[in-house]
Amino acid sequence: MQGLEVTVLLGIALLVGTVLAPRLRVATPLVLLAIGLLLGFVPELREIELPPETMLLLFLPVMLFREAWTTSLRSVRRSLRYIVPMSTLLVVASAFAVAGVASALGVPWEAALVMGAAVAPPDATAVAALGRLLPERTFMKLKAESLTNDGTALVLYAIAVSLLLGDQVTPLSITGMVALSYLGGAAAGVAVAAAAFVVLRRMRSTLTINLTLLLVPFVSFLVAELIEASGVLAVVFAGLIIAWVSPRITTATSRRAADATWPFGVYLLNGALFVLIGLEVQLVIHEISPSEIGTLLLVTLAAWFALFVVRYVFQWLFSPFSRPAAGSTRSLRHRSRVVSTFAGFRGAVSLAIALSVPITMPGGEPVAGRDAIVFVTAGVIMLTLLVQGPLLPAVIRWAKLPSDDAAVAEFELAQRAISGAALAALDDLAVEHGISDAVRDRARREGYERLELANARAVARLRAAEESERSDADDAIGDDDDAARVGPVPPDAIDGDGRRAAPQLEMIAVSDDIDLTQRSPLIRHREATRLHLAVLDRKREVLLRLRREGTIDDLVARRILASLDLDEIRARGLERTDD
Repeated sequence: MQGLEVTVLLGIALLVGTVLAPRLRVATPLVLLAIGLLLGFVPELREIELPPETMLLLFLPVMLFREAWTTSLRSVRRSLRYIVPMSTLLVVASAFAVAGVASALGVPWEAALVMGAAVAPPDATAVAALGRLLPERTFMKLKAESLTNDGTALVLYAIAVSLLLGDQVTPLSITGMVALSYLGGAAAGVAVAAAAFVVLRRMRSTLTINLTLLLVPFVSFLVAELIEASGVLAVVFAGLIIAWVSPRITTATSRRAADATWPFGVYLLNGALFVLIGLEVQLVIHEISPSEIGTLLLVTLAAWFALFVVRYVFQWLFSPFSRPAAGSTRSLRHRSRVVSTFAGFRGAVSLAIALSVPITMPGGEPVAGRDAIVFVTAGVIMLTLLVQGPLLPAVIRWAKLPSDDAAVAEFELAQRAISGAALAALDDLAVEHGISDAVRDRARREGYERLELANARAVARLRAAEESERSDADDAIGDDDDAARVGPVPPDAIDGDGRRAAPQLEMIAVSDDIDLTQRSPLIRHREATRLHLAVLDRKREVLLRLRREGTIDDLVARRILASLDLDEIRARGLERTDD
């Protein structure tokens, strides 16, 4: 099929899956995967192959960069005890467990080890797409694990492929490969992020800023690949660093544009990927002889079961070395391990590893076991997405994990902190920017009203939480609560019958005798705008300090920063925003 036909087909599949998923109450990736499987019954469509270069160079950099961008760096630092062993030792244990099972069922050991390396790492994009129902802390731990474990899997893959092709592998060469993969990938990501920081500091145009950001994941991946390091780790490191420094090197308009375009672009790539995985599965099935399919199905089920067992047992064995949450019980830790085990989805990286296996040996003969590697890897991906995905919500409900309200509390704390700091600095800002007393006092009144509203919301949330702990019954929300939420209603907005009065359009006459240079409405508006922008700058400074000190999470700071950016865009007006 031609490229345009494939593009239209993928676009229609995405549209159909996006429309059907909410109506079927099924996660969109699962519907798209099923559509790909159905399309694979058409012989002409099975000609659409998924080259590994496309996966590695087009899909993965953008999706991994976005996932790293939306990952909490504070959560990564606090969960290192969990992330490091899960992204290294667990990957090795999973790979060798799958290899042992596959070898026992007749797969050659070298091919079985490649198969284990392919299915060992959970996939970050799959976890992000299907794990949103998890508590925030659990979700971030799984996401961070999935972002960093690919480096271990790729090192294992390189070792296994060397053995498969008959090359010599020594302990020294393995040590060098591990060091180059991790240290080289990290160095490449840090170097590209540093270069992007220097470049972006000099830019003010929204278009050039976002084009530079788009280049960061691809350049990181390319630099790492040139030195034979882990491109995945390079993209992850670059994404984490750029996300941390972005408030200081981007503008409000560029951030709002990026927040609007990146999720849509990643959704398109991710959706197309799930459709293509379904097509790839059909292609592999039709290329394998029927006599081998039964054995490979058994290997697939055994590998999937081995991944389940190893992941749970590994978490149980390493639980003494982890820091349990305050108030956690043995039963709660067991249920958390079960949820984490079910949330270990496989996806794009596993398929890319399987498809990257060479087709022929150096002498020209076919590589033994390649079809089995691709078949089992695709089958494990299918099982994790189509079985674990639909079961995960039920498992989460069964686990009854405690709710995680830390983000809500930190959001309210940050809102009050930045509002209070802005009010405290209002007099100094008014003097610095030449603001009249009337404009300053009006800004102070509005600031106090917003601060009182934030305090009232925080108190109301705490009271509601206390009441829900004493009783499971839902309390009806009265009209007074609604009024408290939206703020006081101006007296003129309600007529005598208690209904809101229709807005009135008033014409204000201006006398020719008024001196427009003496505090005219235009001058007062300009002063209010200057003061408002200065207040927003002070709020950003306090917000970033709270994030830097670890008082609030990165994602909480990002939410508030987006709100401040919108305020700045409204204050400046469209005609004065950045290009």
